[in-house]
Amino acid sequence: METLTHAVPQLHDYLHHSARRLPDKVALVCRGRRLTYAELEARSNALAHALVRRGVQRGDRVLVFAENGVEAVISFWGVLKANAVVSVIHPQTKADRLAWLLNDCRATGLITEAPLASIAAEAARRSPHLRTLLMAGALDAAPLDGLPASSWDGAIAAETPEQPPPRRNLDIDLAAIIYTSGSTGDPKGVMLSHRNMLTAATSITAYLRNVEDDVILGVLPLSFDYGLYQMIMAFRMGARLVLERSFTYPAQILGLMAEEGVTGFPGVPTLFAILGGLKSLEAYDLSRIRYVTNTAAALPVKHIRMLQRLFPQARIYSMYGLTECKRCTYLPPEDLDRKPESVGIAIPDTELWLVDDEGRRLGPGEVGQLVIRGATVMQGYWEKPEETARKLRPGPLPGERVLYTGDFCRLDEEGYLYFVGRMDDIIKSRGEKVAPKEVECTLTNVPGVKEAAVIGVPDDLLGQALKAYVVLEPGATHTAAELLRACQARLESFKVPKHLVLVPALPKTSTGKIKKTELV
Repeated sequence: METLTHAVPQLHDYLHHSARRLPDKVALVCRGRRLTYAELEARSNALAHALVRRGVQRGDRVLVFAENGVEAVISFWGVLKANAVVSVIHPQTKADRLAWLLNDCRATGLITEAPLASIAAEAARRSPHLRTLLMAGALDAAPLDGLPASSWDGAIAAETPEQPPPRRNLDIDLAAIIYTSGSTGDPKGVMLSHRNMLTAATSITAYLRNVEDDVILGVLPLSFDYGLYQMIMAFRMGARLVLERSFTYPAQILGLMAEEGVTGFPGVPTLFAILGGLKSLEAYDLSRIRYVTNTAAALPVKHIRMLQRLFPQARIYSMYGLTECKRCTYLPPEDLDRKPESVGIAIPDTELWLVDDEGRRLGPGEVGQLVIRGATVMQGYWEKPEETARKLRPGPLPGERVLYTGDFCRLDEEGYLYFVGRMDDIIKSRGEKVAPKEVECTLTNVPGVKEAAVIGVPDDLLGQALKAYVVLEPGATHTAAELLRACQARLESFKVPKHLVLVPALPKTSTGKIKKTELV
């Protein structure tokens, strides 16, 4: 096949252009290592050639199973440069699930690291499609006999190219498969083209007002699209990414943020709940933070006010999205005080509206399913045509498909969106539909409440009864009865939980979302 020559960019051009423009600038800071754009460009080029040499072809799927680190970053860009499709897998994934993922997308390549070697090797032995396994670190970390394994470090060192392999892809070709968490069954592989991801990164960096001088914190997993895009957007702008494994040791991360002069602080509600519980924040100079972002779940108003107090100089963005289109809305920071419960307006180059069960468009104040139209909308779920058809349906213009999100929302008179709940989460009690999110927000906004989760449980009289699980902040002394009275004062009677349990913690996914399937 001939090399494709065209001016249309692909995702890995972000790294290439920044390396050409800012070769000596530090692009990545990660656990004591500092790499420039030129170094990342050279090593990802070398890895791309190593993958091609080992049989990875255009359109092949390659899984990156690694902790947030230098190797994961280089691997992500190297897979793209090899004209392949990258899928980053959370490092806590077990062997059974990893084997399932390898076989689901028929991956020909697996990149991992020595601490995960045993899991990777066990999974790789169950995959008949695998052509190469590259491992960073010592190859003797696991029994690899019979596997097509070689050293990640050695593979890169053996290549000395100035350019990546010849480009074979178009911008409509797949760049990544991002697997959903699969909390209600097997995960689904969300297929994203280069154009999908370029559009999302361009739109988000526009409203965040990202600049070359930004220093962006990355403590969310690269397997989580929100975490992954921090790297993509940083490299798009020629900014610096400060990458860590997690926020498990907040004092250490806060010290690093002050030392590196972090300007962009992306988080999720669970991270901000931890932050709000710290007593020594004044010990860290966080004055250079100019924006804070939240997604994954709507921020309780209490957390918004806390962030405003902690970062009075920063613009705070409440955002909403889903893997199938990356981002739907953002709330302009200037609207935060007057519409704190809103998730905002459509991101640039995106349209949204609400429909009822018959597909009719709804007006202000009416609750319906959110529909998204734009170039961020996924290509579909990997080899799941029925699930794809339920999500991607004909749009208003001939030949197009739009995303039916499966989320209930409402719009106000000014066109600002309010998230009501997932269609799958809606609880029917006393013949009324209840969105758990509303009850959870009511509880979380009670002073002294850290987190809350609401589920429906079978009830002979009500059909389903609401059951709330509540985590208190340290030192709080609320009783279940007191919290139920707070709900009675703020909610209609059918929305008040019948059962309320105080618990020390809530089960979480690897991305910080509450796992309601483990609540009974």
